[in-house]
Amino acid sequence: MRRYIIATPRLGLREWLPTDILPFIAMGKDPEVMRYFPSLLSEEQTLQMIDRIQTGFSKNGYGLYAVEEKSSGTFIGFTGFSIPRFESFFTPCVEIGWRYQKEAWGKGYATEAAKACLQYGFETLGFTEVVSFTSVLNTPSEQVMQRAGMTKKAEFDHPNIPSGHQLCRHVLYHIIRP
Repeated sequence: MRRYIIATPRLGLREWLPTDILPFIAMGKDPEVMRYFPSLLSEEQTLQMIDRIQTGFSKNGYGLYAVEEKSSGTFIGFTGFSIPRFESFFTPCVEIGWRYQKEAWGKGYATEAAKACLQYGFETLGFTEVVSFTSVLNTPSEQVMQRAGMTKKAEFDHPNIPSGHQLCRHVLYHIIRP
C-alpha cells in the first residue's frame, strides 16, 4: 500500500515516483491536454518542471502532488500548490493547480483532488488564502475552481503570454480559509 500525503475515496496524492516520469512527459506532448497552454512541452521541459516541483517540496514543504487512481495504482496527473513565478497584483500567493491525462477527464477527479488539497492547505499547512487562474477559454478548469468552492476575483492579462495571444486573458479565482 502506498503512502499518501492526501487521500480521497478514489485518489491518492503523493510524492512523485520515477514511474510517473514517462506518463507525465506524454501529457506534456498531448495537444488536447496542453490545449490551454501556449505550447506543448518537450521531454527536457517536462523534466525541468519535475525538478522545479521537487525543489518546491524541499523548499516549501508542499507542491504539486502526483495523483494516482487508488483502485489501479495508475498515475493520472497532478493537483497541488505552487508559488507563481511572475509578478501581478495578486502575487506573492499560493496557487492551486491541476493537470490530468485525458483518460481521467470527466470523472470528477480534478474537483475531488482540489477539494482535498484545499482542506489540507488550510488545516495542515495553515494557508489563509489560495488562488487559481487559467485562460478565460479554459472553462473546464474554471468549472473545477467553482466546484471546489472558489469564487471569481478578477480577470488579468498573464504577463508571460504575449499581449493579443488568445490565451493571454486569464480568470483569477480565490478561496479564503473558512
